[in-house]
Amino acid sequence: MEKMLNWWKTDKRYILALKIVLMGLLPLVACLLYCARQGYGIGDVYLPGSEWNDELFYFKQVEAIVNYGFPQGYFGFNESHALKLSFAAWSPVLVFPWVIWGLLFGWNLLTPIWCNIFLLTLAMVIFVWLVRPTWKQLGILTLLFLLYTPFVRYMLSGMPEIICFSMLIVFYSITISYLRKNTGGKLALLFVLAGLMTLMRPYLLLFLVLPAVLCVVKYKWKGLFGSAAIVGVVLGIYALIKHYLGAEYFAPLFFTDWVTAFFEQGLFGGLRYFCSKLYWNGLAFLQHMKGGLLAGLASGAFFWGYLAVAAVLILQSVIDFRNMRKCGVIGKLRFCRKSAVSEEQKDRTQEMQRSAEDNDCLALFIVELHLAFSFVGMLFALLLMYKLTEGSKHLLTFMAVGVFIISLMKTKFYKKPAFIGLVFAYFYIFMALDPYDYQVPFAEDARVAQVEYWQEIYAENLQMTDEDVPNYENAIIWVFSDSVEAANVASGSTNQTEGKAQSINTKWQLLYGLPEGFGISCCMPDFVMEHLEELQCRYLGTVAGGEIDERCAETGWTEIARDEDLVVYENVK
Repeated sequence: MEKMLNWWKTDKRYILALKIVLMGLLPLVACLLYCARQGYGIGDVYLPGSEWNDELFYFKQVEAIVNYGFPQGYFGFNESHALKLSFAAWSPVLVFPWVIWGLLFGWNLLTPIWCNIFLLTLAMVIFVWLVRPTWKQLGILTLLFLLYTPFVRYMLSGMPEIICFSMLIVFYSITISYLRKNTGGKLALLFVLAGLMTLMRPYLLLFLVLPAVLCVVKYKWKGLFGSAAIVGVVLGIYALIKHYLGAEYFAPLFFTDWVTAFFEQGLFGGLRYFCSKLYWNGLAFLQHMKGGLLAGLASGAFFWGYLAVAAVLILQSVIDFRNMRKCGVIGKLRFCRKSAVSEEQKDRTQEMQRSAEDNDCLALFIVELHLAFSFVGMLFALLLMYKLTEGSKHLLTFMAVGVFIISLMKTKFYKKPAFIGLVFAYFYIFMALDPYDYQVPFAEDARVAQVEYWQEIYAENLQMTDEDVPNYENAIIWVFSDSVEAANVASGSTNQTEGKAQSINTKWQLLYGLPEGFGISCCMPDFVMEHLEELQCRYLGTVAGGEIDERCAETGWTEIARDEDLVVYENVK
């Protein structure tokens, strides 16, 4: 027994392997526990039961890429489409891990979910392997991971957030490893990851700053020019992707009016506009936070969590800088250069151990400082460039990696992890009241039967051509909503008002059954009504019994099929 205990204590390789296995299982276990608590299994998750309509676009685009190389019909909004090929408004780079997974294992409704779980599992494994956290740090990470419920919610979804979570966790894991032992290969890998993340979502350019700074520190002027060239190439590629592969959205995805104000109104006018926008959006930001605190409003809850993690990162960065400055660590190690420990010192075990500990402290400080900088930068980007409701979801990626960095902080009384844990528990468990934002969609017999019914209808009646693709012949209009007289609203609907029309959203979930390769153009009802006789898409799906349903029948569109929720027409020209 004593021999077994000595082996357990001395052979760190096996302990590391045990840590990797345990933490690698955490994402799967978290998902299993969540599903079991609801009385389901992971296989019962059903994307057509979700209310997140972005998932439909992501799913059908990846399905088309896996089967055809690119969608055969146009994806877009109000019949917009990309200049080249057929993608929606978001960069196709965002879903490249799903594409790879789909090519290897096939694509179905559960594929993105299993891929999400695998990606976060891989990120956990790489984190433990490269960072080598202690048992105490892993305990803190496990607790915060379970309390931060967006991990599970987005793993069990068709949203690509987990791809961003995982890449950023790996990014910081490699950063810490690089700072402990400076190697050019790891620095190059950081540039690759940060470049890919920027191509996925432009605000992730914040993370390209870190390898650029490290490159300048290591290579001086060569590093400066090299980093500038890499950043320029990445931004150039993003501009090309956005220009050629992105369809025009209903409204700008992000706003640059605060930049153009300087050119239109001069320096002082631009500053006045800049401050005014910060002020008014800041007031709206606070209103969202009030809603999150009192009523569980998801955007406000995300803002609370974001500011809490940012505050901890900023505070810890200040504390670490002050402590390391007193000890002379920063000046002595100069960003953890390998040469910081001289050849003469290598035979002095205690001094080397001290140097290694100093390197660890400095590596964590640099990561904390950069992540704090990124939090502040993204907060200004949110207030200046994004709609608060939609933009709040982009903050989840920052908080996800913040969980990992906070778990590494030196702590004696667990004050900072306890504070973050309480914030997460209140906002993402106790106040997670809205099923739209927090409830994982599980299969229900009625929805499954309805989707299968429409899948058969589509297979029998929707014809796809392979000539001059992509085209409008292989595309269907998804009318976002329509006005329906109260008497015509399905009996299961709520908020009926006798004698008055009400706006009903089209049950777009029934479009999951479209043939592989088909494009979808999400159109607003006003656009459809105005251009009904000039629409280019061959097919149209709208609310059964609505005004557009009636107009299509009147103007010669051919009805393919209908049920109580959806009617599909073909435009026979």
